[in-house]
Amino acid sequence: MDDLQRFHLDVTGTVDVSNPARVSAAVLAILKQRYRRVDSALIEQLFGDFARLYRGEYPGFFACDTDYHDMQHVLDVTLATARLIDGYEAQCTPAQRIGLDMTVLGIAVALFHDSGYIRRRGDSRHQFGAEYTRTHVTRSARFLKEYLPVVGMGELAPVAAKLVHYTGYEFQPDALDLANPKWHTLGMLIGSADVLAQMADPGYLEKCRDRLFYEFELGGMTREREADGGETIRYASPTDFLKQTPAFMRHALNERLDNLFDGMYRYFSAHFGGENPYLASVELNREYLEQLLQLHSEEALLSLPLRR
Repeated sequence: MDDLQRFHLDVTGTVDVSNPARVSAAVLAILKQRYRRVDSALIEQLFGDFARLYRGEYPGFFACDTDYHDMQHVLDVTLATARLIDGYEAQCTPAQRIGLDMTVLGIAVALFHDSGYIRRRGDSRHQFGAEYTRTHVTRSARFLKEYLPVVGMGELAPVAAKLVHYTGYEFQPDALDLANPKWHTLGMLIGSADVLAQMADPGYLEKCRDRLFYEFELGGMTREREADGGETIRYASPTDFLKQTPAFMRHALNERLDNLFDGMYRYFSAHFGGENPYLASVELNREYLEQLLQLHSEEALLSLPLRR
């Protein structure tokens, strides 16, 4: 077990986000407090099938082999999604509420939003899931279309295949053609939870350096081919990746979360009774990294201590 695997709690320090059963119980508790007649069996099946998929026990699929986009990441995002939707439902007008069925769909999309990284058995095209980085969201949409009918949610599968794109960059939300504006609201909530849960992770900086950089390398994201046949290096090394992370965090907050997703992350405060531990943890991560960068020391970045 590496150091990062020891940091298995969510930003509040109350839920083990490496454990599907614990996160399933936490999500169910949120739903039961907000709605009547929650189908516990369906929620537990979604989490159970998710766990089987990531462990390599789901028919037709290998186990997850991406170290950054792993089981803990997805569970962290799913818990954040449930909390953010709950905050939205608590604060919006009755006419704006998305309701239980859409909320359950949001949980399903969050659980399988990175399923596209998981290789199908018989895949002879690639050896590692990270090689699907550029197309993983479209692959996740395909999985949702196949999976949701299995659990009695087939009528929602086409919508789910669009909502999952709020977690990626292959399509802009305004290109997804969602007839119901509430679907757009749900997509923004899921996308916001995905971005903020990652950057709020106490181990985010180390995971960027030790895990995400290498996923990007396998996925062809560290270099870009130019039209003239040349090549531009986007990230030269794990420490170079870290040096560019504060700018990415600011851009994600200002452009993606505030502008594209209409500041939906602020509904965390309604869920938590006024505080936003996700945003606070993001700021701690960014400020700490910027302090290290001011040292102009490669050694400091390579020996980056875990923030406690």
